[in-house]
Amino acid sequence: MRFGIIGSGSWATALGKILTDNKNKINWWIRNEETIKHLLARHNNPQYLSSVFFDTTLLVPTSNVSEVIEKSDCIIIAVPSAFAVETLGNLDRNIFKDKKIVSAIKGILPDENLLLNDYLKQYFNVEIENYFAVLGPCHAEEVASEKLSYLTFSGIDEKTATNIASHFKTEYLNTVVNHDIYGVQFAAILKNIYALGAGIAHGLEYGDNFLSVLIANSADEMAGFLRKAGIKNIEVGSIDHKPVTKNGSKVTTNYAASVYLGDLLVTCYSLYSRNRTFGTMIGKGYSVKTAKLEMSMVAEGYNASKCMKTINENIKADMPIAETVYKILWENMHPSEGFAKIEKTLV
Repeated sequence: MRFGIIGSGSWATALGKILTDNKNKINWWIRNEETIKHLLARHNNPQYLSSVFFDTTLLVPTSNVSEVIEKSDCIIIAVPSAFAVETLGNLDRNIFKDKKIVSAIKGILPDENLLLNDYLKQYFNVEIENYFAVLGPCHAEEVASEKLSYLTFSGIDEKTATNIASHFKTEYLNTVVNHDIYGVQFAAILKNIYALGAGIAHGLEYGDNFLSVLIANSADEMAGFLRKAGIKNIEVGSIDHKPVTKNGSKVTTNYAASVYLGDLLVTCYSLYSRNRTFGTMIGKGYSVKTAKLEMSMVAEGYNASKCMKTINENIKADMPIAETVYKILWENMHPSEGFAKIEKTLV
């Protein structure tokens, strides 16, 4: 299988490391020509995860995104959600024909208010059978240092999802496979919003006791949205501890502890979490504009909070935490006022 990666940020770089550690050759779209020159000469990405050194004989970097797609069987899209339309929008409408697409985007496309699979279907006629999503809980920084991590590969074509996942199985990376495309993507979007909330609480100097209650309620709020959206198999406590294993990946129909709850927890608590960091700045009194300027990476939860508010107008789930985060970020509600309201909803 010939792999292509679109994107050169920390997550794209981490995925490139995993694939090349398994001796997979990758076609890699990198926007900046100077970054390409540095990578080939110095064997690392100078801007993200610079501690990771690549065997450059396994890399074919280019600033031509069409070239990457045409030369690859499986294309991993790992640009921030806010830049996905800009990156893909001018491509030939048949360019993804007979390709497998793996979304490494942990957000919703704000220009279209769509998940990536719905965007690709609408504009490129990519069928859901050829679309897969890769989710955590997994921070790029820990992949770089080879700390044991887990990735979940989701796709309704379980056989292909398992095959793709097998290329990512290493001594420091375990893989899980499921078939819930919409559930895992919405969970990834929501956990970023709740991590913003956790960061705001930290910035407001709430303690660990409050934070634990906030995150527990966030998990319940997320589950409530997913159930109303028609997602199944998200009940904590009903995991199959003896799942089938294929090609080194665990295949299970119940996965709440990792791709749902696990990803929520690590994004809310980890110091690597850009959403938590962004939220902390807001809680400390930074304006949204200033916080965005301070961040060297994109906090996906910022745009996601607005997108999910719009989406939930149809789903009509009870989401006071996510709605308050939206009001703080987009309607200038003061963080302390917002959390005074949140306090009254927690149980």
